[in-house]
Amino acid sequence: MMKWLCYWKQIQNHSFEYRYKKPLFNTRGVDRIKRLSYEVLDEHKQKFGEDFADNKKVLDQIAVIRSKGLKNEIAGYITKFIKKEIRDEKIKQSQIESSKVENHTLQEKISDDDSTEEQVIEIVSEPKSTVTEE
Repeated sequence: MMKWLCYWKQIQNHSFEYRYKKPLFNTRGVDRIKRLSYEVLDEHKQKFGEDFADNKKVLDQIAVIRSKGLKNEIAGYITKFIKKEIRDEKIKQSQIESSKVENHTLQEKISDDDSTEEQVIEIVSEPKSTVTEE
């Protein structure tokens, strides 16, 4: 516990400097990458796809990013985001198709149940009519 407090005081006393390779703390770096990625995606989403190399080339054409590491991180996040959207869309479509199949089978069961109920009613009504005749 004491070691953690000493470390926390060191963090508070030092200002954060931009590092190209890996930031000291991911929270600031991740927020920056997400923000920049969303800014690019808002205007040019149709140009990006599932391939990282293609996304990197498109990013070179759209924006001027001097840092190779930053460009790679932004292109990687955009690629991950696009893949996630496509995967979610496929899941949504499969759920819609499965619900249609379930509804269709449910309607068949209901129609089968209706016909069996009619048959049961006919069977039940027939013996009563024969019993009254005797």
